[in-house]
Amino acid sequence: MKAMILAAGKGTRVRPITYTIPKPMIPILQKPVMEFLVELLRQHGFTEIMVNVSHLAHEIERYFQDGQRFGVEIAYSFEGYIKDGELVGKALGSAGGIRRIQDFHPFFDDTFVVLCGDALIDLDLTAAVAWHRQKGAIATVIMKTVPKEDVSSYGVVVTDESDRIIAFQEKPSVEEALSNNINTGIYIFEPEVIDYIPSNQEYDIGSQLFPKLVEMGAPFYGLAMDFEWIDIGKVPDYWQAVRGVLDGTVKNVSIPGHERFPGIYTGLNVAANWDKVTIQGPVYIGGMTKIEDGATIIGPTMIGPNCHICSGAVVDNCVIFEYSRLGSDVRLVDKLVFGRYCVDKTGTTIDLKAAALDWLITDSRQTDIQPSPLELKEIVSQTPR
Repeated sequence: MKAMILAAGKGTRVRPITYTIPKPMIPILQKPVMEFLVELLRQHGFTEIMVNVSHLAHEIERYFQDGQRFGVEIAYSFEGYIKDGELVGKALGSAGGIRRIQDFHPFFDDTFVVLCGDALIDLDLTAAVAWHRQKGAIATVIMKTVPKEDVSSYGVVVTDESDRIIAFQEKPSVEEALSNNINTGIYIFEPEVIDYIPSNQEYDIGSQLFPKLVEMGAPFYGLAMDFEWIDIGKVPDYWQAVRGVLDGTVKNVSIPGHERFPGIYTGLNVAANWDKVTIQGPVYIGGMTKIEDGATIIGPTMIGPNCHICSGAVVDNCVIFEYSRLGSDVRLVDKLVFGRYCVDKTGTTIDLKAAALDWLITDSRQTDIQPSPLELKEIVSQTPR
């Protein structure tokens, strides 16, 4: 069976992470989110997978290659062009990417599944496809039912008594919402649906293809299913995904490493004198990370591999990416640290270098770390803890 993973977007709402990491490669405790999707597809017999790529395409292609080590076959459709010897991504939209593949050579010749490459899901795809075929649908949207008060954060799908889709509402107010079933970005298509996508132009599934199917009165259905679904659309969503894995609410993702103490997981060769570190789970600490005496770590917190947490540093409810060095004057609460950036859980970003705070948080591989200026140390020491 065949499937498509949409992986060409720039992920602008997850910056600064997506400056250097394409959205499908964002790690959930050291494992790219797209890898979970590939595993799910394989479990349900979808072993021929097409992936459209654009922004930082080489990162995705280099990691997954031909899919052999994941037990599937993977091929890539690059969307963009070359300028001055450099690849420039230019995505064709979710539907345009599908059409480009089919125009190159007909690939989709039977029922196929389309997944967004930036969502963490646990869905019975086999049951969904069987329902789609039983309905005789040309297209099916997999929906999830959310509390009425949450509908304004999502695209709402309106169906009739036979589950046929009759309308869409994009982030309606609670009062205006005609349904509390939302679009999860998981679709089941018949090849015929591609005939309604124009060639050689940017075209979107949700905002262009689907309204056309509704207008035509096509056999277009919505299936509400109960499954785990976390859309990594924004930094706060990513934050919640990592927290959910650590606290056990996301059940289809296991915490890697070794459980050294209850709720405290570590990778290989973590250097720490556990009797002299204050640590409260759930916490994951990646391999080859050093935790100095006197450091405090409070969960749910993820600290990536090859980090260095200095004595006196406090890390509380944080996500720290690999190769981060947190100085002894650092107190981080509800923060995400990625390279030279520090992000709070609302998505507000501080460029540490531009803010002259790179003496507090820097790359652990840097050997010429300058001591913090005396006046800045004074400011930090006077900050309430």
